[in-house]
Amino acid sequence: MLMAHPIVLQGLVSEYETLRDLHAQNGSPSADMRMQDVAYTLCVSTGTRDVDTALIAARHQLPGARPEDDSLLAAG
Repeated sequence: MLMAHPIVLQGLVSEYETLRDLHAQNGSPSADMRMQDVAYTLCVSTGTRDVDTALIAARHQLPGARPEDDSLLAAG
């Protein structure tokens, strides 16, 4: 499987988290649409089918990730 570059993954994770916060604050349809687009791209980039799994997979591919670190599971 091809793997996305860590810089791309970091950008997608950051953008998704920002959009999720914006959507939670004001429910903007444009923020929701962009958030869905980024979620889809994260899923494709990580070979997963849902955004929560994609976020975990992306974070584990980033520099400095440790396999024994379960802090990602509590971040939800």
